[in-house]
Parts: sequence; structure tokens; C-alpha cells
Amino acid sequence: MRFLGIDPGIAIVGFGFVDKIGSKVVPVQYGCIQTEAHTPEEERLLHVYEGMLQLIDKYKPDAVALEKLFFNRNVTTAMSVSQARGVLVLAAKQRNLPIGEYTPMQVKQAIVGYGKAEKKQVQEMVRMFLKLQVVPKPDDVADALAVAICHAHSYGLNSKLNEVLRK
Repeated sequence: MRFLGIDPGIAIVGFGFVDKIGSKVVPVQYGCIQTEAHTPEEERLLHVYEGMLQLIDKYKPDAVALEKLFFNRNVTTAMSVSQARGVLVLAAKQRNLPIGEYTPMQVKQAIVGYGKAEKKQVQEMVRMFLKLQVVPKPDDVADALAVAICHAHSYGLNSKLNEVLRK
């Protein structure tokens, strides 16, 4: 199966496509969608939305996962990122893709084994999991890959649990 992990943002949207083959997770493509700082917000959102549709159409994931938003300070940033997250969810739903969501703590727990791990630890584990030469940059890309790895490992279990709960 192919999974797309997304780290939502308005300036930088990190993305990472991974394939799960047996118990292995291998990288397919990763990078970021960037928008210009002084561009009107509606244009930035359109750029994020169209960029994500192009990536989904090109790499054809079976499922998508996003990091849940967590903000404790800047409300303005939270609103912009929430809007970007909304267009990313819309892009996935328009392609009929199932969507998973994980808190930063859940991703850290899945990748490092400790929910309060530091960013550098998560990045290094992503590099090791995917057998990459260097940690992907910017940080948003490594975060997106961490979300993809987390979803790849928990997707089967979550699907089975949802089946049982629907009965």
C-alpha cells in the first residue's frame, strides 16, 4: 500500500509518500509545497490545494494521514494553517482517499517510542527507518514522512478496529 503523510502549513506543506511492503516502509517521494509570504491568503490556499491534487494524481496513494493541529500561542497562524489543512483534506476527499489523523504525540510515540521525544530524535528515526543518507529538509518534510510511517504501521489495525466498531 502507498501512504501519503502531510504536515499542514500555509507557507510550507510537507509531504511524504511511502510504500508499505510486508513489514518494510520505503520512501517513494517527499518534499514540500511552498507559498510566497506576501501573496494573498486565498492565492496561497489555491496553490496548496492544486499542488496537493497534482501530487495525489501523480503518486496515487491508497490512504492519507495528516498531523492534527496543536497551537498554544499564535491564533492568526492557527487560522491560516487550519484553512490550509482544510484544502488538503478537501483534495484527499475529492480523490476518495481515506484520511487518518494523528496528534504530534501519537506520531512521536510511533516513530521514537516516546510521546515527548524531541524533534531531532524524530527526524533521525525517520532517516533511519527509511534508510536515507540525510534527514529530509525542511523540517516539515521529515514531519510529513513521520506521519506517513505512523499511518503505514497503524492503518491495518485501525481498519480492523473500525470494521468491528461498525458491526
